[in-house]
Amino acid sequence: MSNLTYINEEGAGQKHSDLCHYSQCVVLGDVVKCAGQGGWDNNGNLEVDEENQVTLAFENVDRVLQAAGLRGWEDVYSVRSYHVNIGASFEPMVKKLRERIPGHRPIWTCIGVPALAFPKMLIEIEVEAKRA
Repeated sequence: MSNLTYINEEGAGQKHSDLCHYSQCVVLGDVVKCAGQGGWDNNGNLEVDEENQVTLAFENVDRVLQAAGLRGWEDVYSVRSYHVNIGASFEPMVKKLRERIPGHRPIWTCIGVPALAFPKMLIEIEVEAKRA
């Protein structure tokens, strides 16, 4: 797999990469696949409620895509989101999708789960994007 380019953005992305032995994204030609991003700040601290975690997860996706040389959410064509409490995080997720990418509607799979990687995680967003 040495011909693939793996990227971690500075801050929480690199911290989580070192802690858990994974990369934040992989570049496959014009396509970037982004690992699930949670609602943590740039130091890796998780927010306490769903809406704030959704906001930070969107910012983290943007940061990872930009570290890979993409514009950000405007290049996203596929979204998968994982929700511990889908009733509390679904509407904030829809609101952020509308705000961040008003010009197109990516495909989206939204999944309710019992738990995520870190005990305080309530949302995780995984995306695929294509270089414009």
